Amino acid sequence: MAPSAAGDGALERIVIENCAIATVDADDTEYASGHVVVAGNRIESVGAGRAPEGLGGVVRRIDGTGHLATPGLVNTHHHFYQWITRGLATDHNLFNWLVALYPTWARIDEPMVRAAAQGSLAMMARGGVTTAMDHHYVYPRGSGDLSGAVIAAAREMGVRFTLARGSMDRGTSDGGLPPDFAVESLEGALAGTEETIDKHHDASFDAMTQVAVAPCSPFSVSTELMRQGAELARRKGVRLHTHGSETVEEEEFCKELFGMGPTDYFESTGWLGSDVWMAHCVHMNDSDIAAFARTGTGVAHCPSSNARLAAGIARVPDMLKAGVPVGLGVDGTASNESGELHTELRNALLINRLGAHREAALNARQALRLGTYGGAQVLGRTGQIGSLEPGKLADLVLWKLDTLAHSSIADPVVALVLGAAAPVSLSLVDGKPVVEAGHLTTVDEDAIARSTRDEAQRLARIAAQG
Repeated sequence: MAPSAAGDGALERIVIENCAIATVDADDTEYASGHVVVAGNRIESVGAGRAPEGLGGVVRRIDGTGHLATPGLVNTHHHFYQWITRGLATDHNLFNWLVALYPTWARIDEPMVRAAAQGSLAMMARGGVTTAMDHHYVYPRGSGDLSGAVIAAAREMGVRFTLARGSMDRGTSDGGLPPDFAVESLEGALAGTEETIDKHHDASFDAMTQVAVAPCSPFSVSTELMRQGAELARRKGVRLHTHGSETVEEEEFCKELFGMGPTDYFESTGWLGSDVWMAHCVHMNDSDIAAFARTGTGVAHCPSSNARLAAGIARVPDMLKAGVPVGLGVDGTASNESGELHTELRNALLINRLGAHREAALNARQALRLGTYGGAQVLGRTGQIGSLEPGKLADLVLWKLDTLAHSSIADPVVALVLGAAAPVSLSLVDGKPVVEAGHLTTVDEDAIARSTRDEAQRLARIAAQG
């Protein structure tokens, strides 16, 4: 871990007191009434009771009475561009949904992607997300600098961000689903990904922008792109991300095309390892889970999207018991129209209780851990984020739990997870406020609402013209 900010009297400090605290550290330490001191962009101290006396440089002192402080939420899977195609193909399974929407998605351009990224980021940040990620894999020819547009939107919002630079090289003429003009060549995909890493990836402790290598899925990319993508990621020292084992149809596709199931295919192409995380992983047998545990491969669990597309219930309790790193994901808002991660805490708990483990599947604290420390695990950033501990980056959220929606629930963690979506009184990223009293501080929400509506309508008109 990098050195703590503690002891540096020149730093400006924010002091939060009188709040309940769930640190989500290794011991799940909690305080019924405690304090958090932020010095610069680091957490300086966390503990019971009032903050230490005599702190210098205090620029703000917050009374957290009626609030719960937690680490900021970490989103591990998303497709920002889908913000402008919400509410379409609402009664489809995954493959039919893709067939219905790819002709529209193939028409996106840079202004659309910038607006959609702003909408996606705004909704998440307003709901307590401090670290976001976007798996962007649609790069139509002549559409502009789409990766740059997404990164610029995250920088403007002030959230910590990982761009999973996606790619597809299997168009309709090669048996894939997207139109040929919306996919890249093998060489183009690899070159574009490497350029994005070189231009934008920051490997430092307090990095605000990181890049991962992320071919879309086994049924939209070639085996060579998977294999060379893994080699590129490891040569550059960045993480790897893709979709995996989302549907039974995907398993059948892999067996038909490659003669093996998805997990064995991933292993054969270098796509299992502690630097890899997969989205969904709904259809995993015991040997698949064991392979993920053995290699340290992570999972982005997306309960709402899995339900929306009737994909099934992922075996999250079994993954956790085996030692598989698991975080939560919003997924694209064309399959999770709310676009929020804090509601996924509740949905993860409820949906997993419909599975084989029933009421023992997940509890409220496990759900909170999935959305915080678990997300940091799969993004490879547990040394910096995911728990409230001295020396870590000051990414934290103060949830208001003393209103009608929550005030009669004695346990604040249960209130947050099982109650209605809690208002965010304060969200700090890198020690800076991005949300105050439920509103974003860095951008104009109304302007974003207008621009996303306008770009959604423009895309619909272009798609209708074919």
